[in-house]
Amino acid sequence: MTEDRALQQDTIAAIATGMTQAGIGIIRISGAEAFAVADRVFCGKNGRKVSEYESHTLHLGKIIDRNETKAREIDQVLLSVFRTPHSYTGEDTVEINCHGGLFLCRRILDVVLRNGARLADPGEFTKRAFLNGRMDLSQAEAVMDLIASKNEFAAANSMEQLSGSVRDAVLELRDAILHEIAYIEAALDDPEHYDLTGYPQELAGKTRDFTTKIDRMLRSSENGRIRKDGIRTAILGKPNAGKSSVLNLLSGHETAIVTDIAGTTRDAIEESVRIGDLQLNLVDTAGIRDASDVVERIGVERARKIASDADLILFVVDSSVPLDENDREILSFIERENKKAVILYNKSDLTAVVSEEDLRSERSYPVIPISAKEGSGLSGLQKTLTDVFLHEETDLNEEIVITNLRQITELRSARESLGRVLAAIEDGMPEDFYTIDLTDAYRHLGFIIGEELSDDIADRIFSEFCMGK
Repeated sequence: MTEDRALQQDTIAAIATGMTQAGIGIIRISGAEAFAVADRVFCGKNGRKVSEYESHTLHLGKIIDRNETKAREIDQVLLSVFRTPHSYTGEDTVEINCHGGLFLCRRILDVVLRNGARLADPGEFTKRAFLNGRMDLSQAEAVMDLIASKNEFAAANSMEQLSGSVRDAVLELRDAILHEIAYIEAALDDPEHYDLTGYPQELAGKTRDFTTKIDRMLRSSENGRIRKDGIRTAILGKPNAGKSSVLNLLSGHETAIVTDIAGTTRDAIEESVRIGDLQLNLVDTAGIRDASDVVERIGVERARKIASDADLILFVVDSSVPLDENDREILSFIERENKKAVILYNKSDLTAVVSEEDLRSERSYPVIPISAKEGSGLSGLQKTLTDVFLHEETDLNEEIVITNLRQITELRSARESLGRVLAAIEDGMPEDFYTIDLTDAYRHLGFIIGEELSDDIADRIFSEFCMGK
């Protein structure tokens, strides 16, 4: 990462708060010349230079634009000082706390940039924190997850990872794997002092332990992703089954148009709602039937595609009319796609001509009686969804929850490498074959925390961060 180290010679600046009208705005400056840049734009009440201030102190003063014919006062501000290495980036850092507002923040940033700083790239402050050893890559990604968190679980889990929970677990695994690699290498180089008799069986046991630890993290990832990002939920049913009414009931307002005319919904309508501890990312789709109308037919195909990608299908059945081929086709589709599903037995306020027994299938999907019109049945749906998705309740104090897709991918790759070690042992391969896949597992685990990370991967990761972070 030589190029990144060279870029660190620059002093960077950016607006660190949201680009909106607000009471306070923050312009962050970081780098070797941060204090010098601040000295050119800041005039403190006590008359001292910023470069003379102690670390972790706050100072009242004014931002002055001296680049004009006549020096002009821009704003009265509070200036925070953080000296290396005790700052977010590990570099000398200054934060200008000004009055909020798009124009004013941009005006002050412009003055800073004209006095020796350059505009920071997205995520560059956090990238410097990573390069300077202030945090590993899993912690850096936790920063972005914390900013993007939408619920209590996501925020708490991000804070847990920011404190180093993932790093500690990965380092423990890597150290154990490295010990085995070193032992094998030493035994092969010096067979007189290291005995490998019975070692393959011993290594097999340890490798299974490594795999179990990775499996535990991978098992937690699905529940973690669902609790963090929400459940991708498709609402399916034939026309006029009450899908749009169900969407309106769950969202608490009239998101979709509800009429007695079949085929009203032609395109997907999206809404996010909370049911208990779960967030449902709902998509109301076109009613599934054999449609002659070209536009409706496109909507039906789109509904099938959305359902194929969903975590959950809410199959809405009109209990007041007999089941038909459209209902049976939807049920067959759900079974073919092997989807988690809940059957909503709608219009329970009317006389039922469909029994719950008629809806039973080989998969025995839960059947919840509801009335979208009267707003009943939600408590039964909440209990069912909790049983389906949170059957393995995660305790943040006891278990690491991996929700980052990149980290999950590396864990799976490490597990595959360990699987090849076990296969080599079972096949009676020589010991030097074990080190190849042990090293591969060690490397994939290292990618999680940023070891051996290439420049292009690092650039891609940090480019997804927001500006000023």
